[in-house]
Amino acid sequence: MDSVLLHLPPLDPLRGFLAAARHLSFTQAAAELCLSQSAISRQVHSLERALGTPLFVRGVRSLSLTEAGTRLADAAEQWLTEYARLAGRLRAPERPTVTISAGVGISALWLVPQLSDFQAAHPDIEVRISTTNRVVDLLHEDIDLALRYCADRDAPAGAWRLFGDTLVPVAHPSVGTGLVLDRDTLPGQVLLDLDDTRFPWLSWSPWLAANGLEEVRPRGRIRFNHYDQLIHAAASGQGLAIGRKEMMSSLFREGRLMPLGGDRHPMTGRGFWLVAAPGAPRPEARLFADWIRTVADRCHTPEDG
Repeated sequence: MDSVLLHLPPLDPLRGFLAAARHLSFTQAAAELCLSQSAISRQVHSLERALGTPLFVRGVRSLSLTEAGTRLADAAEQWLTEYARLAGRLRAPERPTVTISAGVGISALWLVPQLSDFQAAHPDIEVRISTTNRVVDLLHEDIDLALRYCADRDAPAGAWRLFGDTLVPVAHPSVGTGLVLDRDTLPGQVLLDLDDTRFPWLSWSPWLAANGLEEVRPRGRIRFNHYDQLIHAAASGQGLAIGRKEMMSSLFREGRLMPLGGDRHPMTGRGFWLVAAPGAPRPEARLFADWIRTVADRCHTPEDG
């Protein structure tokens, strides 16, 4: 019987190739793998012969990847990283671990500040947070759960809607106490803007236009490309931000942020969802999912006064 394993190119040279691709240097790759420079060179040559294509462009004092080399390096990085992770688990059984994927904003502002409650209740379960704004493949990237923000119509089948997304201007109490934003007060304020075309509603321009203030010039504007950085700047008193009420719950409770007035704008048809990997969840993943849903229920109660 013909087997695909019989036709695979040599696997051992992949380590030398990947190290060379990372460093774009045979010498540095050799140092990383505790081999000689000539050994790395031989590994790469053997792989190129097996594949029938060059993987590097070799200059006098430079090394760069060919198109084929770039494609192989990207794929091999994923293969070998996953293999190393699995090998580590097989060598030494670990404590039960839950891996959750979450966007940068909700991870830093909502999930992480509340993790101590779960750890206190379940000290035998380890939590691994994979922070990324891309949509991950839960099954193939070894992820148990994911927190996703999307239009309700785009939520995967079987996902749990945790809470909606309500916009409200926020500031540190030292800045926001007694502040009413209008034509008289806006010129004295610094506005903190999210510079991300995917989320235009998190910048001040729509709010100013809706309130007839688009022509009023604030004292200053600071732009950020990460929402968590923007909110941390607001919590340190550097200016006013467009807050996401449900995500701000812990910051409101701690008194680090406060809403400005009663001008709240629900994002109709959008929300935060908890998505589980296909198949029956492991007991620790089920416990963590139950805990997240319990914490999310608090976001439906007015904790910010």
